[in-house]
Amino acid sequence: MFNNDDVQKIKIQKMCYIHIFFYFYKMKSLKLILLFVFCSVSAQKSLPFDSLKLKDVQDFFADDYGNIYLYKNKDFSFTKYDSLGKQQGRIMMTLPFRVQSVQNPLNIVLFSENTQELKFLDQNLNEIQKVDFRQKFGFVKSAYAEDLLQIWLLDESTKRLIQYNFRNDFIINSYPVNLDFDRIKAMLVFENLLYTISENLFSVYNFKGEKIFEKEIANPQKLYRENSSIYIIAQNLIEKFSFPDSCEMVFLRENSQFVDKNSSSYFELKQGKLYIYKLKNKQ
Repeated sequence: MFNNDDVQKIKIQKMCYIHIFFYFYKMKSLKLILLFVFCSVSAQKSLPFDSLKLKDVQDFFADDYGNIYLYKNKDFSFTKYDSLGKQQGRIMMTLPFRVQSVQNPLNIVLFSENTQELKFLDQNLNEIQKVDFRQKFGFVKSAYAEDLLQIWLLDESTKRLIQYNFRNDFIINSYPVNLDFDRIKAMLVFENLLYTISENLFSVYNFKGEKIFEKEIANPQKLYRENSSIYIIAQNLIEKFSFPDSCEMVFLRENSQFVDKNSSSYFELKQGKLYIYKLKNKQ
């Protein structure tokens, strides 16, 4: 039999065990709550963006360092901002041009169909090199700089896809292509395939000029390559093409002004705010 002192000790021990249990239970719950909050915040964040900067924007880009680039067709300006909206650089042109991409912010490529020129810009948007096509080609409808040595051109006058070494000024290869040059908005070349976007169409051709894939996409804006994947970026959605015939939507934001991606995130401009969504495999 237990005496009163023993009974009292047992009661105290039980109370201690109960308090210890609830302490760890609360700590575990707190950890779960903190983990949930962290995941929620890291999955998406939004930053206010000056609405005046977004007025009349025609195109939007984001590089791998979180910098934002805005192109305005109204004054043919191209402006770089950091992730907080502070201006980092600007270039003004007298005629419209198309930005290829900002994947390499040290060498940003611009093409002007009007002036038949390709420009390379540095990280401060200063011009570091210009390539003039007027003396060597008929009429270049679209251009794609594969690297700092060669450019792919769609020459409308000869109906050819041309691989051009601009450093040493000679044509490497030339391929006849059968496509509607008037409708071409942008192009990209990768592993012996030509990718194009037009008003509402994404198309893939081989170097024999044969169309091997086509899909209707509403108002595609630009093409983006990441490793072996080709992305078609429209106003509010992004589709991913995988050779030979797979094209699937990977990002959709209704009613957005612009969307874009870099190697780790999707971006959305909407109602004066910049939204950043981490890629699932990066979270």
